[in-house]
Amino acid sequence: MRFLLLLLFPVFAFAQSQAPYKVNFTTEKIKIDGVLDEPIWEKSTTLGDFWQYFPTDTLKAVYKTDVKIAYDDKFVYISAKCYTKSNKFVILSYRRDYRAGGNDNVTFVIDTFNDKTNAFLFGMNPLGVMREALLYNGATDNSFFSEFWDNKWTGESKIYDNYWTTEIAIPFTTLRFKENTPQWLFKSYRFDTQINEQSTLVQIPQNQIIMNLGYAVPIEFEKPLKKSGANISLIPYIAAGNAQDFVNPKNPNNGSRLNFGGDAKIAVTSGLNLDLTINPDFSNVEADRQIINLSRFDINFPEQRQFFLENSDLFSGFGSYVINPFLPPQSNLGGAGNQIISPFFSRQIGIARDSTTGLGVPNRIVYGARLSGKIDDNWRLGLLNAQTADDEFKGISGANYGVLAVQRKIFNRSNIAAIFVNKQTLHPEMSPKLTNFNRVGGLEYNFTSKDSRWTGKAYYHQSFSETKQKDAFANGFSIMYSVLKYTFRWAHDWVGKGYDAEVGFVPRKDYLRINPTLGFSFYPRNKLVNRYSVGVALEQYTMPNIGTTDRIAGPFLSMFFNSSARMLFSINQNYTYLFSDFDALRSNNKLTPLRKGSEYTYYNASLNYFSDQRKKWWLFAQPLIGQYYDGNIVSLAGSINYRYQPYIALAMNFTYNHIDLPIGKNNVFLIGPRLDWTFSKKVFLTTYMQYNSQFENMNINTRFQWRFAPVSDFFLVYIDNYNTANGQSRNRSIQAKLTYWFNL
Repeated sequence: MRFLLLLLFPVFAFAQSQAPYKVNFTTEKIKIDGVLDEPIWEKSTTLGDFWQYFPTDTLKAVYKTDVKIAYDDKFVYISAKCYTKSNKFVILSYRRDYRAGGNDNVTFVIDTFNDKTNAFLFGMNPLGVMREALLYNGATDNSFFSEFWDNKWTGESKIYDNYWTTEIAIPFTTLRFKENTPQWLFKSYRFDTQINEQSTLVQIPQNQIIMNLGYAVPIEFEKPLKKSGANISLIPYIAAGNAQDFVNPKNPNNGSRLNFGGDAKIAVTSGLNLDLTINPDFSNVEADRQIINLSRFDINFPEQRQFFLENSDLFSGFGSYVINPFLPPQSNLGGAGNQIISPFFSRQIGIARDSTTGLGVPNRIVYGARLSGKIDDNWRLGLLNAQTADDEFKGISGANYGVLAVQRKIFNRSNIAAIFVNKQTLHPEMSPKLTNFNRVGGLEYNFTSKDSRWTGKAYYHQSFSETKQKDAFANGFSIMYSVLKYTFRWAHDWVGKGYDAEVGFVPRKDYLRINPTLGFSFYPRNKLVNRYSVGVALEQYTMPNIGTTDRIAGPFLSMFFNSSARMLFSINQNYTYLFSDFDALRSNNKLTPLRKGSEYTYYNASLNYFSDQRKKWWLFAQPLIGQYYDGNIVSLAGSINYRYQPYIALAMNFTYNHIDLPIGKNNVFLIGPRLDWTFSKKVFLTTYMQYNSQFENMNINTRFQWRFAPVSDFFLVYIDNYNTANGQSRNRSIQAKLTYWFNL
């Protein structure tokens, strides 16, 4: 009973409390040039001293970071003066939206609704390169970070002897906040590569991630904030290009075409935003990074399309996530998402999978509308409606998608949320696989304690379809307790055989999954190791009438080095029961599969390693070696990276799998160089190749971007896919796109 009370009433003492920082109002003009010579900066006080987060969390930062805030009727201004050992900085490139690890930068996080759940993130480095992101779910895990969000603001930096300064101006129209509010929550953190120190404005224990929104200071404005007038933005585009499908010459999309459309952002209230899109074009969105999937089930990829990003957690945050508190964060790499099951996955709207190349292909969206944000201090609302077009060539019917999501804050950092998803197929007669409708309803309780020691969720979803399937449900529960010396996490998910969420992510059905993890952390503080953790983890799937179908269990060792390198090593016992034939050789069904009904117990060892990203050369590697079903496997995935700062970032991404089974052998590999050439903070060229042996496909993608005005771009994108078996091109396209952001 006491345990249940802890879950339902997370009222733990907060780790930090202090008097609000007074934000001064100014009428003077502030020039955003990184030179802090305006009188308002002399008048304003600093927010306070920074504390170390790494290599320790108990000392003040070695070099000071002075952060100040001011505001006027249109902007909130933030400045920072970052003292350093010298001016030999690590700068990844001029590319916007970098991740913080491995380079010099300072970050500002603004929680405008004081809910410690959602926030806006803005960052700068010594060359004035900007980054922004959205944080959600309390930012208690690295997964709850959306780096693809983009919006209007300005910033600049300047380098001096033994310190650098930065200055930013964020329009109130970019932020969402409650009108007449006198107070926000604020936090800041900094990476100083010269002494390999990470520091934070608020002292944060190392068992919590540096972004965690539970650790912030209140900032109080000199006078309550008013609505900043009409807040309407129009973002039209015009695109022209040519595409050729050589495999299907009769593809109606072949040839030249001119396209236009656009988006609108309308602030209905200070906290509620309406996003509209007509005939959106996502040709400029970077293609997914391919992977070799050794599992029997689909994986998901992160949403990158701007229309779906703001308040995306209101729609896509439902369901169950893989969370491993001991896994090193994969900064700067992107890659597959970590959701296990979700009733709504926005990539199901307007993107289909090309079975020939393994790449996502667009299905045209006719229009879309999203109303999302805060109604008041406790309520959040999300409404989405979108419609896709028919594609007779691909056998895809147009559909109307509707989503309603409501979230109610309870206690300090917890909430209850509900969602309803509806897909209405417009022409189900186009394919025998299509149904008239599919609907899902869900209810969830997400909880986080004030001190972030406890996090978790409970959920129940029900699907509805015309066939009225039995056991059309999914439910689950997870809880994690984390302190400096140990962490325990329990999670389980139960998905019924009839659960069908066509607009969600449901890679498998009819199972009970359990996932307990226990780890103990030690802090030797020697010259080599900063922290290491040892523990044991289990993930097991069970099906009714069959029993256990999948299990991976074993001990692990996680290490964080003082050089900032990090690794996770595990020894795994695996068990697999095949309830359908499986192409274990990953031959794209060209070689003999393992047969349904067979079962296997096998052992292997795996490593997840990041070298010191401050170096010009650094490595990410994921080797796996040992048994694989009734044979053996040697696998190596990762990337070799080189930086010629601040202009060139070069990466060689690779995946190699040598699979040796009694039924045969196969070498499955994916390899591709990536060149990111940033000529300046406004002109970028990205080009990469991806050779996938499983699909016998070579993908070439080149994207030129010129940001000629804030959030206004010219793109030129070239894509080519080759069949490596015969050297012939499968499809080819070139696209030019111009977009401009108008504020009305």
